[in-house]
Amino acid sequence: MKILAIGRNYVEHIEELNNEKPEEPVIFTKPDTALVRNNQPFFYPDFSNNIHYEVELVLRICKMGKNIHEKFAPTYFDAIGLGIDFTARDIQDKAKNKGLPWALAKGFDGSAPVSDFLPIGHFKNIYNIDFSLIVDNEIKQQGNSGLMIFNFNQIISYISRYITLRSGDLIFTGTPKGVGPVKIGNKLEGYIEDKKLLDIEIK
Repeated sequence: MKILAIGRNYVEHIEELNNEKPEEPVIFTKPDTALVRNNQPFFYPDFSNNIHYEVELVLRICKMGKNIHEKFAPTYFDAIGLGIDFTARDIQDKAKNKGLPWALAKGFDGSAPVSDFLPIGHFKNIYNIDFSLIVDNEIKQQGNSGLMIFNFNQIISYISRYITLRSGDLIFTGTPKGVGPVKIGNKLEGYIEDKKLLDIEIK
């Protein structure tokens, strides 16, 4: 199992971080040691003092595929969940300023909490899915899959040109505006539509 992720996939999030709109999907990876399941707590690491939350829809790949055409992409994922792409923003900014990779800022242990998954049949329209993140009872992020720059099919097709997808792989599909820092004691609740899928404490 591997974790792949898309950066800069919502225009307003790009603007809030003063980034450029990409012409192609921006891909990065997280190791399997980043994965956190079953709403286990997130332990604030000692190497950063500026960890940000980024809530995202996550696709679950259901079969192997390489060079997948966009029109066939819907057959390669069978469920959608919610994830948080925890980012060490201070480490990321330092790397970006030097033109270096984001690997440590995005891939540290515990940086990818993922919820249970909802089967595709649960959704009336997978290209119109509302999702949100609440921090200490305050809504911080609200997104909709229809606002992505690159949709699910485009993401799968693009990644599979370079990296073979396998059953069980997870794809984080990008975060909407509203990202911000967390601190010890925060409670993060993530929703797809009105269904709570994430309930995480920061320790």
